[in-house]
Amino acid sequence: MATSRRAAIALLVFAEVAALAVWFSAAAVLPALRTEFALTPFQEAFFTSGVQLGFVIGTLISALLMLADRFDPRRLFMLCALIAAAANLAILAVGPDHLLAGALRLVVGMCMAGIYPVGMKMVASWVRHDMGLLIGLLVGAVTLGSAWPHLIAAIGITDWRWTFIWSSLLAATGGLAVNFVTLGPRLTITARFDPHQLLRVWRTKSLRLANLGYLGHMWELYAMWAWIGLFLYESFAAVMPDGTATVMARLAAFGTVAAGAIGSLAGGWIADRLGRTVLTMGAMAISGACALVTGFLFGADPILLTAVCLIWGVAIVADSAQFSASVAELSEPEYVGTTLTFQTCLGFALTLVTIHLLPHLVDHLGWGGAFASLALGPIAGIAAMARLRAHPDSIRLAGGRR
Repeated sequence: MATSRRAAIALLVFAEVAALAVWFSAAAVLPALRTEFALTPFQEAFFTSGVQLGFVIGTLISALLMLADRFDPRRLFMLCALIAAAANLAILAVGPDHLLAGALRLVVGMCMAGIYPVGMKMVASWVRHDMGLLIGLLVGAVTLGSAWPHLIAAIGITDWRWTFIWSSLLAATGGLAVNFVTLGPRLTITARFDPHQLLRVWRTKSLRLANLGYLGHMWELYAMWAWIGLFLYESFAAVMPDGTATVMARLAAFGTVAAGAIGSLAGGWIADRLGRTVLTMGAMAISGACALVTGFLFGADPILLTAVCLIWGVAIVADSAQFSASVAELSEPEYVGTTLTFQTCLGFALTLVTIHLLPHLVDHLGWGGAFASLALGPIAGIAAMARLRAHPDSIRLAGGRR
């Protein structure tokens, strides 16, 4: 049993990333599945976005039933991780081109609702005066896991079957490992089911503003992550041979997404010292500026473009954990899990819109106009966090460091 604070957090980070492996793996195997099974465009889209949709459904159910606050979070985490591992592995039996494969990916996504926000609740139980850093550590690890499919694609690993096998084994391992995590002294579990809690979350102005800031952040984040690889490939292919452009774009995309891990950790450290609203507004100002500029650098020198994308990758995640830290600090202690789950439900529901909207904007406005539209999220997010900063409840953020 991991009894010390450091050991408990380290084991929890491992369990979280391992359990989320079944989510991260889809992007890496899609090109191989397309070649072997001649998937329809709908099958391709649902194979990846089905997990996202399942996550939204799962977080909504979890928030409505307040699962994260009514049960031992380790047991909920373990159950969801084991079901996700089994569903992911079952795709090998039915085949990726079968109708059931999409349903199984939906189940995987629903199970992630018992892993990602629940992990944040558990790490928050160990908070002293470092809420931002601890949640930033967890989000940074998840960000690094999100980046690995680009690296896998770059080095040419294409056997999708083994990807499904090892990701399922990792998820099961993470689900079992979480049972050895000691929960911190700040953990609160309520046995009372309150169907009006979600309404209170939205009606409470400070929580509403924090969630609006998070929505501005999410408007930009996943659309950028989803399409940055294709953008870099098309841009690099305009100025270098196709084979070189493919590898270089995959490596640059990996670096762009992975850089968010650095941003998440640095953002948490800064926010704990200078304030949540200061960090979130600053990070969104930088990421919004990058969104306005990056698309118009299409066809520019690959080194210059990669450098700008790396800055974007750091800034776009630097604030991510701080919205979760904010709602954890502003919510009632016994409902932290439900509040975090509700927040992620709203955010990931919005990503379903922006991910599918961006390619249509590219067709009509080009990459410059499409990426520039993502800056609307940070602009709205900055406005929300500025209002939160002026709200009396903001004194509860980061020990008074708003």
